[in-house]
Amino acid sequence: MTIRHHLSEQLLTGYAAGQLPEAFNLIVATHVSLCDECRARLAALEAVGGALIEEIEEIAMGEAALEAALARIDGLPQATQRAPLKAAGILPAPLADYIGGDLSAVRWRRVGGGVKQAILPTGKDATARLLYIPGGVAVPDHGHKGMELTLVLQGAFADQNDRFGPGDIEIADQDMEHTPVALEGEACICLAVTDAPLRFRGMIPRLAQPLFRI
Repeated sequence: MTIRHHLSEQLLTGYAAGQLPEAFNLIVATHVSLCDECRARLAALEAVGGALIEEIEEIAMGEAALEAALARIDGLPQATQRAPLKAAGILPAPLADYIGGDLSAVRWRRVGGGVKQAILPTGKDATARLLYIPGGVAVPDHGHKGMELTLVLQGAFADQNDRFGPGDIEIADQDMEHTPVALEGEACICLAVTDAPLRFRGMIPRLAQPLFRI
C-alpha cells in the first residue's frame, strides 16, 4: 500500500494532546494504523509531549486529593463494552474494533444511486460515517461549512484535487468545493468525518440532507 496523502501536523498534534472530538480521534487512529509515516510523526509528537511533562515543576497536593479524584472517576458514565475483533478484513483494527467486526457488522442504509452509508455512534461535536460508493458513481458537488476528513479503505476516488486510494486521507475545509467520483472497479469504501454539515449546490441533495444527516 502506497499512501500519498497524509494527516496534517495540526491534526496529529491535536490527537496527541487529546484535544480532538471522538469522531476525529477515530479517523486519525485508523489512518495512523495504516501509515508508517504518520505513525512515526505521531510518536515524535508524543515523545516531545512526554519530555515537556517531565519538566513541569511538581505541586504538592492535599491529603484528600486522591480520594476526590477517585470519586469523580466513579461518577463518570461507564464506557460501552465493544465486541472484540473476531476476524481480519478490509477495516483496519481501530475501526473494526470500534464497530465490533468487519463489514458484516456494518448496518448500511441506502441513500440512492447504489450509495450506502452507516453513521457511527460518536460524540455530538462531530460525525463519523462509513460510505459505500459503487465504481463510477459521483458524490453530489458540495462545499464545507467546517472540516471533512475522508479516509479510503477500499477502492479509490478522484476529485478536482487529486486521486485518493487505500490509506489516503483527504482534508477538506471551508475553502474547498469538489465532486468526488469513485473510480471504476471495486466499490470505494471510505470513513468520512465532519464537524459541520456539507454545503450542497443541488436542490435534491439539499432536500435530502436532513434525512441522511450529511
